[in-house]
Amino acid sequence: MFYYKKLFSLFILFYSILFYAQSNKEDTLSGEFTYQLKAKFDTRTDKRYEELFSLQITDNRAFFASCISLKGDSVMANSGTTTQNPDGSITLGWKKGTVIPKTNLNFTIIQSPENVQYYDSAFMSLLSYKEPVIKNWKLVDEAKIINTINCKKAEVSFKGRNWIAWYSPEIPFPYGPMKFSGLPGLIVKITDDKGDYDFEIVKSVPNSKLKGKLVTIKKSRYTGATEATQAKLKQAKKNVEANVAGVLASTGTTIIKGQEVLRQKEKQREENEKYINPLELTE
Repeated sequence: MFYYKKLFSLFILFYSILFYAQSNKEDTLSGEFTYQLKAKFDTRTDKRYEELFSLQITDNRAFFASCISLKGDSVMANSGTTTQNPDGSITLGWKKGTVIPKTNLNFTIIQSPENVQYYDSAFMSLLSYKEPVIKNWKLVDEAKIINTINCKKAEVSFKGRNWIAWYSPEIPFPYGPMKFSGLPGLIVKITDDKGDYDFEIVKSVPNSKLKGKLVTIKKSRYTGATEATQAKLKQAKKNVEANVAGVLASTGTTIIKGQEVLRQKEKQREENEKYINPLELTE
């Protein structure tokens, strides 16, 4: 009996190690790049919003997320506190002086050779939808050097915009920023023909520093999501914004005043929506 128990324990240990090794391999980085986004979100101004994004590539997929949101995740993970109350309840909080970096671009995109999966939260719900990899790229016989990287040109029409991409066959990853993937090399720079949106690599991690390094995007950003559609995800986020506005309005000194605040906020939101300039003009 002792022999079989020992054999069973070794069996469990072997498969635990194997599972960990496979999981670890899946999350091991093959490439890591930082893109700078310059975007015209509002048609009322020519000012460009700027933000950095991380593209973390493994053997079979790539993760894309805002650097600010990833830093926020790290701060929250390291600054959370729990206080045991006399009645047995627990109060969650933050260490004194904690400042959590904030961005409105909290989504996560996972690209694979087969598809692109988009994840975002609507309050406490994590929602996701899937799209196919872009197939209608037009490869153009033109080349140039961008940030010392030899690049080739490609063009594509994607969701209402015409895009010009510069990719590098010397960096053999079929990935890029946002949902742009499917080219025979990493996308180094991509811009729409109106100049409203521009992504460009501004930093890369040398291969010598990638050895053993793992993806830093926490799994809660993309596991356990409810499958939806792009339209349903957008509507869910709008509903959350409307509910938040309602809660803020209800803090008025009277119900009437609160309702008036809510009407003003809704009117302002509707006015702002007229001038929103999204990356995807169509779904």
